[in-house]
Amino acid sequence: MKLFLSFSICCLLLSFPIEAQQKKPNIVLILADDLGIGDLGAYGQQIIQTPNIDRLAARGLKFTQFYSGTSVCAPSRSSLMTGQHTGHTYIRGNKEISPEGQEPLADSVQTLAMLLKKAGYTTGAFGKWGLGMVGTTGDPNRKGFDEFFGYNCQRQSHRYYPTHLWHNDRKVSLEGNDLTRKVHYAPQLIQEKTLEFIERNREKPFFLFIPTVLPHAELAGPEDEFYRKYENRFEETPHRGNDYGAQATVPGYASVPKPRATYAAMVERMDHYVGQVVEKLKELNLLENTLIIFTSDNGAHSEGGADPAFFNSTAGLRGQKRDLYEGGVRVPFIAHWPQQIKQPRVTPHIAAFWDLLPTFTELTGAPSARYTDGLSLMPTLTGKGRQPRHSYLYWEFHESGGRQAVRSGSWKLVKLQVKNKDKTTYELFNLKTNPGETRNLVNKKGSVYKKLQKYIDEAHRESPLFPLL
Repeated sequence: MKLFLSFSICCLLLSFPIEAQQKKPNIVLILADDLGIGDLGAYGQQIIQTPNIDRLAARGLKFTQFYSGTSVCAPSRSSLMTGQHTGHTYIRGNKEISPEGQEPLADSVQTLAMLLKKAGYTTGAFGKWGLGMVGTTGDPNRKGFDEFFGYNCQRQSHRYYPTHLWHNDRKVSLEGNDLTRKVHYAPQLIQEKTLEFIERNREKPFFLFIPTVLPHAELAGPEDEFYRKYENRFEETPHRGNDYGAQATVPGYASVPKPRATYAAMVERMDHYVGQVVEKLKELNLLENTLIIFTSDNGAHSEGGADPAFFNSTAGLRGQKRDLYEGGVRVPFIAHWPQQIKQPRVTPHIAAFWDLLPTFTELTGAPSARYTDGLSLMPTLTGKGRQPRHSYLYWEFHESGGRQAVRSGSWKLVKLQVKNKDKTTYELFNLKTNPGETRNLVNKKGSVYKKLQKYIDEAHRESPLFPLL
């Protein structure tokens, strides 16, 4: 009887599709901070070495026209978490809270982590949050993450040797760190917790979000092998003090004697951490069935002494962080998933942060979001089925007089000084013929301008928390 029962169970299992027998895929989403699209070898970087990320691209799927949520931190991350562009997402700017934290996501806001939990995923976030302080409605533990370790407040993340980090609701003091002493290097502590999460959850499907602070300003790090590699390679002009506009609780950056070497070391150190994550997955036989995505929260920065022109961090694109030109919002995007992406590919498909939520819910069988501006990228990832395309992509930025931008096909309209109608100007570019956005065609392509202006009006829904118009 037992033999017959065992035989029957085996036959039943074999009759199911292979996909049904396999464990749900793990998802590892790595989000660099202020990394330019040109800072990676896979996108043309000639000076800084990023072998681990380049290897993911060489064996996976590389997007050439992928976009962040917007050109600055908190709203871009809100777009990522909610699957909504910045005309709809809850957080639209960097609004600071005293003594620590930023404007929190509301109770009503769904995040992709909350949806993945409903599909049986264990969820962890390790790095920088910036969407709600501990105990608020935006606390990462209240927004779908079983475990959080790192910087809750993005102001605190301006320091690589901070006085404390957060482990869920527990404040972890880093004794010995202050403005002059550097004892505990936060990215290394966060990396250790990240690897522990993978080890601890190896037997169940997990969503691992790694919003690393590297290579965000300040420029700082240990004088280890990464720094020594670049220490004497460049002519250097010491950077002194703070050019960021430090908030009250975050003093100005200290002087950096070799800013170029320091920045290069920070990018390569980040790449090394990515390699460690990949090796841990491989060691635990999880790599084949894990979707690894690497991207950045916005374009390259020039804060703290960083020099994007020297490194060609924007890969020749116009603008950088805080701009809505391509250099501020076009970011690297690499997907590595051996079980599904069996041949290396490069895709020109136009996509953005808000596409990840519907991609992940389709991938995992999680409930669909109540609302999303995104379209699932599963057809592009798997090479199966027809990939839906956006009529347009939209961004807004609330500082510097307010900015809006929309891309539709090869056309891009940038609207400047939107808060003052007397100063508002428009710039229209054809990205196919002019990817550097140097030729303004607004006076020559009136019908295109009108069409894209209608998209801008349609996309923006006014927010009482972050009024733009």
